[in-house]
Amino acid sequence: MADKIQTLIDEMTGHLKAAQAIAAKAEADGDRDFTDPERGEVNDHMKKAQDAKTRLEQAKADERTRKAIADLGGSIGLAEGDDPGERGEKAARSGLRVPGRGKGQKSIGQHFVESAQFKALTAQAGPGGFSKEARVRTDPVGFKALVTAGGTGSADAFVNPDERGLLVGADLFYRPLSLRALVTNGTTTSDQIEYARITGFANNAAPVPEATSAAAGATTVAGGYKPESGFSTARVTTPVRTIAHWMPVTKRALSDAAQVRTLIDNFLETGLEEELEDQILAGDGTGENFEGLANVSGTQSQAWDTNLLVTTRKAKTKVRIGGRSVPNGYVLNPVDVEALDLSTNSTGDFYYGGPAAQNGGAASLLWGLPVIESEAVPVGTGWVGDWRKAILWDREQASVTATDTHSDFFVRNLVAVLAEMRAAFGVIQPSAFVEIDLTAGA
Repeated sequence: MADKIQTLIDEMTGHLKAAQAIAAKAEADGDRDFTDPERGEVNDHMKKAQDAKTRLEQAKADERTRKAIADLGGSIGLAEGDDPGERGEKAARSGLRVPGRGKGQKSIGQHFVESAQFKALTAQAGPGGFSKEARVRTDPVGFKALVTAGGTGSADAFVNPDERGLLVGADLFYRPLSLRALVTNGTTTSDQIEYARITGFANNAAPVPEATSAAAGATTVAGGYKPESGFSTARVTTPVRTIAHWMPVTKRALSDAAQVRTLIDNFLETGLEEELEDQILAGDGTGENFEGLANVSGTQSQAWDTNLLVTTRKAKTKVRIGGRSVPNGYVLNPVDVEALDLSTNSTGDFYYGGPAAQNGGAASLLWGLPVIESEAVPVGTGWVGDWRKAILWDREQASVTATDTHSDFFVRNLVAVLAEMRAAFGVIQPSAFVEIDLTAGA
């Protein structure tokens, strides 16, 4: 498409230059009128230039449409040529969940083992792998998609199980993570972020009659006075924090790309995201911790009322009325989600239809909103809100680095694989979130 656009630009430019040359010749001859042949040539060139311009605008519009389609597909994990039905059928046959990644996207571990840094490292290894004397050190390999939404998610290595190498699934050790998909994802180039937090607002909009008096400063109805609305804000400063961890592997394991990919995807990446979720919800703002939602002042609360269903529904209403926002999800502890799933009516029937309904995904919605299970929320407590009014800023690409210079790893044939990221979190409208007390009788 880029070649086509450039061809049309060249075509249009050529005809315009030809017309300008004829006009310049007539001007040089004493600013005379065009001759009939010249007039015909100029009209012909202008017509062709206009035609090329029309086709150029159409080509540019088509290119913008293609880009918009690609961007939208990337934001929902659907790459070009990826058939969501096919993915679902494959996942159903394999018994695995469908991750939010299309065929064209790679997991962080796959990126690492296919990177130039890793290939340069493994090129130093002989047929039997790294020798005892071999030094191991890679430059950091960055992965923007680890923090930003729409990129690779946890457990992406499960898409191609034959490439996992080490047959240990992270789902045995880590909880599913998806809260990051609800919040607003952004980027920053600073180590400290200042933003305006909305602390209150007043909507005084009302019908106003036409003024019947021109007196200066009139604040009466007769003066056509319009009511004033507004909102109050507070300036909040939040620093960028580093989340990191590492794990040891042997030099022999490092020679096995599939095994390295498994370790990165199923342990290092998942561990970062687990801690990130904990910080978003429960960070206490001290030391190197985020100021998590539970410690932000100005959020609303919903007391226990009758039962779980009544309580969670009333909390949703508070987001709409008290927070003047549209809620887009609940975040609950798995124990409380279980209590909701097992709730029954007077005849003992499950409100959510029991196991059969769960297989169809019906239990993933509560009062029309998705339910995110998170152990970062204490049992007996839940949250509902407009999570778009919480922002996660990505400061630096998440990176993976491998080295044997840690401690005595060189003499023990061990390599440290480090994963880290830098990010900041902020809540721009606390009233858009409601903390729910799910403890009966509290």
